[in-house]
Amino acid sequence: MAPLASNESAINAVDVAPTLDIEMAPTGPPTTTGLGVKEDDPFLVAFSPSDRRNPLNWTTSRKWAVTDILSATGFNRIMVSTIMAPALPLIAQDLDMNSTEAAMALSIYLLATAFGPLAIGPLSEIYGRKRILHLSNVWFLVWNIACGFATTKGLLIAARFLAGFGASAIYSLAGGVLGDVWRPEQRGRSLSVYLLIPLLGAAVGPIIGGFMAARTTWRWIFWATSIFQAVMILVSFTAFHETYGPYILQKEARQRRHETGDQRYQTLHERLHTGQSSSSSIFLKTLTRPLRLLSHPIIQVSAIISAFDYGLLYIVLSSFSSLWTDEYGQSVEISGLHYIACALGEVAGSQLGGVLMDRLFVYMRARSSTGDEHAPEARIPLTFLGASLAPIGFLIYGWTAQYHVHWAVVDTGIFIALFGMQIAGMPMQAYVIDLYVEHTSSALAALQFLRSLTAFLFPLFTPSMYRALGYGWGNNLIAFCGIFILFPAPLIIWIYGARLRAKAVSSY
Repeated sequence: MAPLASNESAINAVDVAPTLDIEMAPTGPPTTTGLGVKEDDPFLVAFSPSDRRNPLNWTTSRKWAVTDILSATGFNRIMVSTIMAPALPLIAQDLDMNSTEAAMALSIYLLATAFGPLAIGPLSEIYGRKRILHLSNVWFLVWNIACGFATTKGLLIAARFLAGFGASAIYSLAGGVLGDVWRPEQRGRSLSVYLLIPLLGAAVGPIIGGFMAARTTWRWIFWATSIFQAVMILVSFTAFHETYGPYILQKEARQRRHETGDQRYQTLHERLHTGQSSSSSIFLKTLTRPLRLLSHPIIQVSAIISAFDYGLLYIVLSSFSSLWTDEYGQSVEISGLHYIACALGEVAGSQLGGVLMDRLFVYMRARSSTGDEHAPEARIPLTFLGASLAPIGFLIYGWTAQYHVHWAVVDTGIFIALFGMQIAGMPMQAYVIDLYVEHTSSALAALQFLRSLTAFLFPLFTPSMYRALGYGWGNNLIAFCGIFILFPAPLIIWIYGARLRAKAVSSY
C-alpha cells in the first residue's frame, strides 16, 4: 500500500457528496489505482471527478457556510477556556477554593481538550462529521450550563472537565472539514478565514470575563456563553452539511446493496478493510488511530512545533493580566483590554499567513524539479519567517515589561510574538492536513493531544518563572527555547519530509 500523500489521487476518489453516482466500467484496458482497486470496476461506488455534489466540488457559498459554522462554534468553545480567568478570585471566595484549586478550575478545561480529540476525531471518521458535531455541541452546552449552577468546587471542576471534553471536538473536526471541502491550493485562505473568529476567542475571553466579573455574578460568564452555544446548535442543525466523503459513500453503498441484493457494491474504504475479523476490531483500530499516528516521525516533529507554540500562547494568556494589575497597578477591567494586542497579533498573523501560504505553495509547486504536483513540504519555508519574529517579540515584551516602559511598547512586543507564532503554526497544520487526507481528524487529534498538554502544564510554572527570573530574563528563556525548537524542527521536515513520507506506514 502506498503511503500517505501518495495516496491522494486514490483517496480523492472516495470524497463524495450527499447523493452519489456509481461509475460504470469504461471501455478499454483495465487500470488500477495506487491502492490496488480497479478503476473500471462497475461495483465500486465512487464519484466522477467533475461531479458538483462532491464536497471538493461544492459551490463556494456552501463551502463557506460549513466553514463559518465551525468558525463561530470554535470561537465560543475557545473563549470559554479563558473567559473565567479574571473572575477566579471571586469564584475562589464564593466556593471556598484555594489558589491551586482555582487554577485547576481554569486549566482542567484544557486538560480535557487533550483527551477529547483522541476519541472524537476517529469517531467522526466512523459516524461522519455532522453527527459528531451535533452531539458535541449538546454535550458542551449541558456541562457549561452546569458550571454556572455549581455550588461546590468539586462540581465546578468536574463540570469544567466535561465541558472541555465536548468543546475539544472543534480541534479535530475543524481541520477534518476543511480538508474535506477545500483543495490544497485553497488551504491557506480557508484556514485564515476559519481562524479569524476562533483566534479572537482566547484573547477576548478575559476582556469579556473581566467586565462581567466586575458588574455581575461570575455565573453569567457561563450562562451567557451557553446562550450563544444554544444559538449555534440551532444554526448547525439547519445549515451544516455532512462533508466526510467515505461516510456518505458507505451510506450510498449500503443503500445499493439493499436495493439490488448484490453485496458486491462496496466503497474503496470498505475494500481496504476486507478480511478484517469483525466490525469491533475495525472500530477499535479506528479509535486507536491518533495514538498510532503519534509513532510517525512526521507527526512527532509537527506535534512538538505546535505544542510549543500553543504552550507559549497560554503562558501569555494566563499571565498577561497579572502584569498590568501587579506591575502597572491597573484595574482588572483595564488589564483585560491589553488582550486586544494578543488578538490582533494572532488575527494579523493568520490573515497574512493564509495569503502567503497559498502563494508559496503555488510557487514551490511550479518550480518543483521532481514533478510532484502536491509536495506538502512546500508549506514549510513559511514557518521560518514566523520562527524569526516570535523570539524578537518575546524579547521586546519581556524587557519593556521588566523596566515598566509605556504599555504601548509592551503590547507591541506581544503583538509581534503572537503574530510570528501564528505564521509559524498555520503551515504545520496545513502540512498535516495535506498528508493525512482521509484521516485528517485523527492526525490533528494526535497533534492536539500534545498541544493541550502544554497549554495545561506551561501556565502552572509561569508564576514561579517570572518571580524567579523577572519578565526580562523569563522571556529571554522563552525566546532562546523558541530559537532552538522552532528552527531545527521544521528544518528536519524540509530536508527529510519526502523520505519520511515514503517510509511511513499507512494511517489505516
